[in-house]
Amino acid sequence: MAEGTAAHGWAARDASGHLSPFNFSRRVPRDGDVTIKVLFCGLCHTDLHIIKNEWGNAMYPVVPGHEIVGVATGVGPGVTKFKSGDTVGVGYFVDSCRSCESCGKGFESYCPQLVPTSGGVDLIDGAATQGGFSDVLVVSEHYAVRVPESLPPDAAAPLLCAGVTVFSPMVRFGLNAPGKHLGVVGLGGLGHLGVKFGKAFGMTVTVISTSPAKREEALDRLGADAFLVSRDPEQMKAAASTMDGIIDTVSAEHPVAPLLELLKPMGQMVVVGLPVKPLEVPPFSLVAGGKRLAGSAGGGMEDCQAMLDFAGEHGITADIEVVGMDYVNTAIQRLERNDVRYRFVVDVAGSKLGVAA
Repeated sequence: MAEGTAAHGWAARDASGHLSPFNFSRRVPRDGDVTIKVLFCGLCHTDLHIIKNEWGNAMYPVVPGHEIVGVATGVGPGVTKFKSGDTVGVGYFVDSCRSCESCGKGFESYCPQLVPTSGGVDLIDGAATQGGFSDVLVVSEHYAVRVPESLPPDAAAPLLCAGVTVFSPMVRFGLNAPGKHLGVVGLGGLGHLGVKFGKAFGMTVTVISTSPAKREEALDRLGADAFLVSRDPEQMKAAASTMDGIIDTVSAEHPVAPLLELLKPMGQMVVVGLPVKPLEVPPFSLVAGGKRLAGSAGGGMEDCQAMLDFAGEHGITADIEVVGMDYVNTAIQRLERNDVRYRFVVDVAGSKLGVAA
């Protein structure tokens, strides 16, 4: 039996989430597979859920990481999208059934058999999937995307998850129309990209935050048009019924009804954050203004490629702090405290990944 490529990464062994060196093997490349040397990988809140078993389905040891940019080092038979040397990206998932209605319509992220890049189960051999905090990845070309040459690979990495998570619903729900007014709730890894995409679409963008300290950042550096402190009743009242759409990126518990008041009649709010506790949505807040509340989980492969192409044309990248793998446990602790502007990216290729004990 052929052996897969030796891989070196950092994995969590238990629900403490502490990462340490881990050696393993990638699968033997199949027809249509691309072998990728990982250059950079972003650190996402979802990685924390996975390594700490907060969703109750962790399979240890688990290598996190699903905001991956690398270089194709090998292409298998049948590969048509890539050649060796291409800069490629891999996001939250590495496979889906390819036969359900969602897959057929290009909405692979809603496939019931979706295989996450980290902590999933391979549909063919049943092996646990290991993420991008490792030096090599093997993936079907269908689940990889081209990274435009104009984008720096480190700052492009978070676009593979955070970027498509805000871009996809903005396009799908019409929150990309020039001249319309968009509210972005939360100014973190997702929110700061929501501002950048909104401005590139030609929209008027208002950042809505609990933290007055983020005003200068939002207005002066990210280019938002206005800033609302959501805990200030007077500010919120003055902005009532002014927004065509809102994208809510917050993963902490927060009230939704005051946000719905900001929408114009028939306005659209999309939730992309994942608070642990249920959101309280008074029916009157929706019914009285004919308002709509939807959720969105990432985006399909076509969405992801369209997002990267748009980002390349408009020079959109994430604001990042690049760290070595030896700093990643500290980065995880800082991410838990929201102590990052706005995304950690691990320099995988530039790190000594070590040898597992």
